[in-house]
Amino acid sequence: MLTARDSVDDRVRGLEGGADDYLAKPFDVRELLARVHALLRRDKIHRTGAIHVDDLVIDSKAHTVTRQGEAIKLTPREFSLLEALARNEGRTLTREVILESVWNNEESLDNTVNFHITSLRKKIDAAFERKLIHTVHGIGYVLRRP
Repeated sequence: MLTARDSVDDRVRGLEGGADDYLAKPFDVRELLARVHALLRRDKIHRTGAIHVDDLVIDSKAHTVTRQGEAIKLTPREFSLLEALARNEGRTLTREVILESVWNNEESLDNTVNFHITSLRKKIDAAFERKLIHTVHGIGYVLRRP
């Protein structure tokens, strides 16, 4: 939805009325394009049930992960973490966002995210030349194509 109405009530009405996204004028064209790309990615994921990042394939419906066609066994928590990173490909997720989206605000230790990222790197990146999981120092983690 693209509109000049920008109050919280207007945005809530628009989204509850069926809009997939809401952008108020004035806006930057780069933001509009980023939102369109995000919607296209979401549609692609919903149609196929699979997320592709380089040679990594995450099948959300079957709960399977492959890289270069090789099956990779993940724990349920590792799978959720990888899926969260992949759904936000190219965007850095802070530790707080990861804790909220993957652990759902459950009690967790400060190093929980770091521990699981290290575990994922061993399974997803260690045996492959191209690394997909990257640290953005002082901020968080990102999954992106090399």
